[in-house]
Amino acid sequence: MAELRRAVIVVDCQNDFCEGGSLAVAGGARVAVAVADWLRSKENDDALIVATLDHHIDPGEHFSLQPDYVDSWPHHCVAGTVGAALHENLLSAINLISAFFEKGNHGAAYSGFEGRSSDDGRTLTEYLRAYDIGRVDVVGLATDYCVAATCRSGLAEGFDVHIVPSLCAAVHPENESDVLRDLAEAGVLIDQV
Repeated sequence: MAELRRAVIVVDCQNDFCEGGSLAVAGGARVAVAVADWLRSKENDDALIVATLDHHIDPGEHFSLQPDYVDSWPHHCVAGTVGAALHENLLSAINLISAFFEKGNHGAAYSGFEGRSSDDGRTLTEYLRAYDIGRVDVVGLATDYCVAATCRSGLAEGFDVHIVPSLCAAVHPENESDVLRDLAEAGVLIDQV
């Protein structure tokens, strides 16, 4: 059986999700460095690399001055702000990223598969199908929210989904093992680097 053509989805490695940002994940800056190093080490392995970006214009109740950190959050990744930009630790690999998919313009959006290309408006699924991708490797921020949602959506779209936990960080690290177990039970393969 032929090996599936592979894509890497780098999820939300943005300033607001790294230390110093408005919704920082502990270890976010470390993840951005590790992901950039990993992408550069794989530069010649023919994987298609894409990235997702939280890109909020007016997401309604997703933003709150008194967030519950379940359905509502502090303002973050507001379109056009420094907080919405890729973290500087990922910039050394930016030339390897073929497309960016913005999500959450006017509402909550956790899965990268809810995003649309900033170039031509295609969905992530449409873009991956155009390149005959069968397998996606998911890395980035945060394990227990956008990474997990992207993994679940990838499965629902029919992709062979892998997650690399060492290239992710969780909002709630104490729950990370439960999240990974749930993803594995759903059919996501857990990879190590």
